[in-house]
Amino acid sequence: MIRNRPAVAAALLLAALTALLAVLLHGNARGAGLLAGYAGAWALFATAVAVLRRVPGGSVVPLLVAGAIAVTATGLTAAPATSTDSYRYAWDGRVQASGVSPYDHAPDDPALAGLRDGWLFPDAATCARNETDLAPLDDGLCTRINRPAVHTIYPPTAEAWFLLVHVLSPDDVRHKALQTAAALLALAVTGLLVVITRRRGDPWRTAFWAWCPAVPVEAVNNAHVDVLAVLLSVAALAVVARRRVAGGVLLGLAVATKMLPALLVPGALSGARRPRAVLAVLVPVAATVGALYLPYVLLSRESVLGYLSGYAQEEGYDDAGAGGRYALLRLVLPDAWAVPAVVLGMTAVALTVWWRGDPERPWRGALVTTGTAFLLLTPGYSWYALLLVALVALDGRWEWLGVALAGATAYLAVPLVGQGAATTAYGISAAAVCAGRWIRRRPDRPGLDPARPRPRPRDEPAAPTTETRHHA
Repeated sequence: MIRNRPAVAAALLLAALTALLAVLLHGNARGAGLLAGYAGAWALFATAVAVLRRVPGGSVVPLLVAGAIAVTATGLTAAPATSTDSYRYAWDGRVQASGVSPYDHAPDDPALAGLRDGWLFPDAATCARNETDLAPLDDGLCTRINRPAVHTIYPPTAEAWFLLVHVLSPDDVRHKALQTAAALLALAVTGLLVVITRRRGDPWRTAFWAWCPAVPVEAVNNAHVDVLAVLLSVAALAVVARRRVAGGVLLGLAVATKMLPALLVPGALSGARRPRAVLAVLVPVAATVGALYLPYVLLSRESVLGYLSGYAQEEGYDDAGAGGRYALLRLVLPDAWAVPAVVLGMTAVALTVWWRGDPERPWRGALVTTGTAFLLLTPGYSWYALLLVALVALDGRWEWLGVALAGATAYLAVPLVGQGAATTAYGISAAAVCAGRWIRRRPDRPGLDPARPRPRPRDEPAAPTTETRHHA
C-alpha cells in the first residue's frame, strides 16, 4: 500500500488538472480568470510530473497513458476558446474539396461565395451582436475566419491535412472534426514518446508532453496544425541517427506542415561531419518540401507563400520597433541591431549544435536551437511552443518548459497588462534555462543531467531494469 502512494497522489493531481482544464474550456473563461486558471493548471501539471518520478516502474506507463487520455479529452469539451485559426483550416479544406487551390482566393472573395455556410459565415443577426471572434466583411456581414481579406499562409502538408479531415468528416460536425483529429494526433505523439523513452528506461518523461496543459488547450481545443508538425518532428528525430534519409523525409514533411521545424535541422545533423552524412539529411528535407509544394504551384495562379511576408510584417519580425518581438534583445541592444543579433546568434548556435552535438540524441541539439530561437524572437503565440514541449519530453531538461509558459503568458497576459508581462516572462524563463545549465554542469551534481548517468554505487546492480531505471 505504501508503495502505491505516489501513484495515488499522481492520480489525484491528474483528476484535479483534468477538472480544472474542463472548467476553463467548457466554462469559456476569459481575461484574468483564464490566465489565473491556466497558471493553476501548469502548477498542477508540474506537481503531477514530480510525483510521477516516485511511482513504481510497473505503474508508470498505465498511469501516464490514462492521464494523457483524460487531459487530452478536456480539449474536446468546447468550441475553440482562444484562437480562431481552425476556422481557416476548415475553410481551406472545403475550398480544396471543391477543386480550387487554397492559395488563389482569400475567404472574402465573392468567387467562393457558393461555399459559404452559416457556421463560418454567420447571418446578419449574429454579425450584429459583434462577437469578439467574428471578423467583418465588406458586404456588412462577417466570418469566423480571421484575416478574411488575405490568402492562406499554411504550407502543403498542412493543406493536405485540412483536405483529409474535411473529406473524412460527416456533414455539419463543424469544429469537432478538426478537434477530434488533433486529439488523435496528440495521443499519437504520446504513444511515440512512450516507445522512445521506454527504450531509454525513462518513460516518465513522456508526461512533459502528455500532461502539459498546452496540449489540450492549443493542440486539441484550438486544433492547431502544429500538433501534426510535432508528430512528424518527433518521428524524424527518433530515426535520423540510424536512418538519415528516412529522418530527412519525415523532417521535410514537418517543415512543410509548419515552417518552425526547420529549426530542428542542426539537431538532426548533430555530429555529422562528413559531407555524405550531411547531404543524406539535407537533400531529403529539401526534396520533400519541394515535392509537396509542386502540385500546388502547378494548380495555383497566385503565390503559394500566401500571406507569409505580410504575417512577418504584422508580427513585427521585420521591424524590431514595431511590436513585442525580440523583447529580451531590445533590453540591451538598439532596436536596429535586434535582427542582425538574431541572425548571428542563431548561426552560432546552429553551427555549434551541428559540429558538437550528440548524434545519438539529436533532440538535445534540436531543443537548444528551438528554445534559443524562442528566447531571441519572443513570439506572442503560445501554440508555437508545442514543438518545444515535445522536445523537452524527448530530452528531459524540464527548465525549457518555462519558455513555453512564457509564450502562453505573452498571449494571454499582454492584452490585460501590456507588453511588459511577456518581457518579464521570457526573462524569467531565460534565467531558468541558464540556471538549469549551470546546475547540470556542476561536477558534484552529475545526477541532474538527464543525458549523463549518475555514478553507480558498488552495491547497486550494474543493469537496472526498464521498470526501475526511471528512479535514477
